[in-house]
Amino acid sequence: MTKNNSEHYILREITPLSEKDCFYIVDRHKKEFTYPIHCHDEYELNFVEHGRGLQRIVGDSVETVDDYDLVLITTPELEHVWEQGTCDSEDIREITIQFSPHFFDSLATTNQFDRVKTMLDKARNGLSFPMEAIMKIYFLLDTLPETKGFYAVTQFLTLLYELSFFTDKAHSLSTSSFAKVNVQANSRRVLKIQQYISDHYQDEVHLSKLADMVGMSPAAFSRFFKQRTGKKLSDYIIDIRLGHAARMLVDTTMSVAEICYDCGFNNLSNFNRIFKRKKNCSPTEFRETYFKKKIII
Repeated sequence: MTKNNSEHYILREITPLSEKDCFYIVDRHKKEFTYPIHCHDEYELNFVEHGRGLQRIVGDSVETVDDYDLVLITTPELEHVWEQGTCDSEDIREITIQFSPHFFDSLATTNQFDRVKTMLDKARNGLSFPMEAIMKIYFLLDTLPETKGFYAVTQFLTLLYELSFFTDKAHSLSTSSFAKVNVQANSRRVLKIQQYISDHYQDEVHLSKLADMVGMSPAAFSRFFKQRTGKKLSDYIIDIRLGHAARMLVDTTMSVAEICYDCGFNNLSNFNRIFKRKKNCSPTEFRETYFKKKIII
């Protein structure tokens, strides 16, 4: 188990996956979710059926799921849990597949595996797939627990490959700053700006300075940044700051006000308002949500 500065503990799960196994799979039927917030070294694909009302926490993402939920997580330190929430189903099905990051070492640089590698990289923040993706791979997922040996491995690889066609339609869950994931971008100019923001999020970040860094006018840069990242610059900066704030709420005993100003916000009421709008809960509620499911020893 790992200890943080606030004397709370995150459960580090030790999975049954051995060095000689390609993956570990468990198919459960349950009435409630009672497992605490945890993390583990293995990648995880988690599927839930008949789980409407469950609360899913992945990093600083807190969402209520529908009847079907499919999430891929590929960062060892990214905390996650499915909580009971308002779910009253008498038969929740959960299929969990855990596999080693090293399982794909020999495939990672091949052209044939490129699409899957892109999906695994994006899933470092946690990746939630749409219903059409679930329907596409449902048969493969449904029958995988009963498939054995070599055929189970080929079926699992096929499942990941089919799922990779929905990477762009899936949505990221945790912010990179909370998940402690290094930013990545195909554009060197975007990467330069993202790295600058990551290093200076506590300071005032001026549009004109960022535009000058890549030799563009402010208006042209704003359009360029949104096209390449899918976010307005102001929203991107806010998300980075909120991710750091959420991480500090979990890992420290600092007050909300101290965290607010330490993360680059200059107004406490504005910070609380933005946090609640983005996270669907106040900073204090977010901290309590995390701590109530931690193991204290």
